[in-house]
Amino acid sequence: MIRSQIREAQTVLSDEEVALCQRVFDHIVSVQQIKTDAEREDLAAQVVHSFQHGVKDEEALMRLLI
Repeated sequence: MIRSQIREAQTVLSDEEVALCQRVFDHIVSVQQIKTDAEREDLAAQVVHSFQHGVKDEEALMRLLI
């Protein structure tokens, strides 16, 4: 899900940055028990958008989106 959002945003992230975004996404999906594809896509877009706009710390990104 994260990789597709990165492609749509037409941005280049390193493998480490993608992994960080994926960990944040997976954690939030688990904590909030997100089930639908629409909610997952929205969350993935939020994670990538926030990361691109400077929220690069994993913990800060989680706090922002939970």
